[in-house]
Parts: sequence; C-alpha cells; structure tokens
Amino acid sequence: MKNLLSAVAAAVLLVQPILLAAKDKDPVKISGPANAKNVTTVAVAGFNIGFIFESIDQKQKTGGLMGAFGGTTKAQSELVGVTPQMMQAITDAAYADFVRQMEGRGYVVQPAAELFGHAALAKAKPQAGPVDINITLEKGSKGKATYFKPSALPSLLMLPGDFTGSGMSSMGLNMAAGQAGSALSSYAKQAGVGVVNVVYLVDFSDQKRPGFFSFGGGINVNSGLSVAADFSRMTLIAPSGKQAVITMTAPVGVEGEFIEKSDASTGTEKAVQSTANVAGGLAAAAGIGLPRFGKTRKFQFTAKPGNYEEGAAKAASLASELLIGRLGALR
Repeated sequence: MKNLLSAVAAAVLLVQPILLAAKDKDPVKISGPANAKNVTTVAVAGFNIGFIFESIDQKQKTGGLMGAFGGTTKAQSELVGVTPQMMQAITDAAYADFVRQMEGRGYVVQPAAELFGHAALAKAKPQAGPVDINITLEKGSKGKATYFKPSALPSLLMLPGDFTGSGMSSMGLNMAAGQAGSALSSYAKQAGVGVVNVVYLVDFSDQKRPGFFSFGGGINVNSGLSVAADFSRMTLIAPSGKQAVITMTAPVGVEGEFIEKSDASTGTEKAVQSTANVAGGLAAAAGIGLPRFGKTRKFQFTAKPGNYEEGAAKAASLASELLIGRLGALR
C-alpha cells in the first residue's frame, strides 16, 4: 500500500486535468455550510469507496422514423480483472491520502479507536465489509457496486443518503445507516468533536453521469476512471449534532491507460437488433405499430493491474482535494 500511495502522490504532482462534466457550474453542492464553522478536530467514521462492476444505462428515443431506428438505446457494461486485493489497496491508499490532506489543511484527526471504542457507537450496527449494493444510478440506469472500507477503520459505517439502493436488499442497509447517523451524532455531542464521513463511487466507464449521450441516441462509453457525481460526498457532523454535507455535482476523473474496452456484443445480437429496427422503422413509416427494439450494446472493460489501482487512487485523491478544500473554506 505504501508503494501505491507513493505512486499516487507522485502522479498527482503531474499536470493532469480534473475532468468535470459540467464546467459551467459549481462542481459541488453544499447543505448546512454554517455547521462546519469553527470545527477543527474531527474523527473519521467512514471512508467508503464503491466500485461499479456492472451498469445498464439507457435513453428512450421517440418520434418518427429516427425514433423507430433509435428505440430504447442501452449500454450493458461489465468490469473484469479487479480483485478484492486491488480494491482494498486503492481504498487504503485513498484513506491515507485523505487523512494527510485533512491534516495539511490544519485539521486534527483523532485516532480511530477514540470513536469506535466509545459507548455512543453501541447503538450503531457496523458491518465488516465489503458490502455489495444494487444501486440506482439515474432514470433508466442501474448498477452493481461493491463498497470497501480502509483497513485502518475497524468497521464499515454508512449514513443515510450515502447510496441510492434498489430492491429489498437495500432496506436493511438503509436502516443500519439511520442507526449509524444517530450514534455518530451522539458521539459528536458527547466528545465535542466533528465526525467526518466520506463516500466515493468509482465509475470505470466514465459515462459522465447522469446522462451524456451522443448523436442518434447512442451512449458515449469511454474508458477513463472517475469518482462519480451525485453519489460521492463528504458529511461533517458538528459537535452540535447538525450536519454540513458537500456533494459532488460533477465527476472528477483521470485519463490514462487504466482499462481496455471491447465490444462484447455478438454478431448475432447485432444482426437481430438491426433487422428488428429496420422492420420497426418501415412499419412506423407505414403507420403500423410494431415494437421498437432499439440498440443494445455490451461492453467489457478489463482492468490493467497496477495502472488501474494508481488511476482509481489518483481520482479519489483529486476528489478529496476538492471536498477538503471546500470544507476548509467553511471553517
């Protein structure tokens, strides 16, 4: 992990742009900014990094012959070649970098044992991790992500709003998040320190979520690495128990040779879709309401060992720089 952290630290010094999908707007949204004022000592309750392994993204196209040929366009993406050991190394390196940046901004970061050994956390229901979650990305899109905690923290805690789960499996996680929020608020009040919780979602396909579609209804699927917007944020629970939440509204990413992308759609699948869409388009032109099958493409992303870890940790470091900078300005 030390070697990975050193590589990340060296890479961040290079001229590497922070890629934002919406450069004309503020890349963060802040709620409760006044609650971060005068908070200088903090305990880190959670630093969880989610890794998307599967995603299904789509956009509905309607209207006329073009709509018939476009249909509901889907991109089914899968990431392969990333091991639990790789994800743990990324999370550990990103957490060590986060603490370093916090201390560099003048914050005193408490040892984890002071928080996790406190009686207030008896009401929380932490998990050992990693945690698999079926997540709702945006309208019409969904994915599967695995969340890791740093080895330096004894358990995995999440707060309400840290993820948008889908299905029955997320109900228990949401309940646990509510209990953790209450317990951490009690600790902040009793200890008189701020409690910080961070969650990042690493996107392997860099689709500039939510929604970034090319001409003709096709989905623009690239192979960069990014910390996704809307699903990545920092929460500070002040000693008053009130919260300041800084949410990324644009992805932060890096470009490099981290992943190899390939079209995993078979020739038969493409031929069937093409035939169905031509038939649907001609029928629509004739006023016949045949189904519009659209275009579905499958993409496989294969991580390059070593490169992938450095790229993901670097993206997380840049995200931390953004969020910590905003938090420090509120102090």
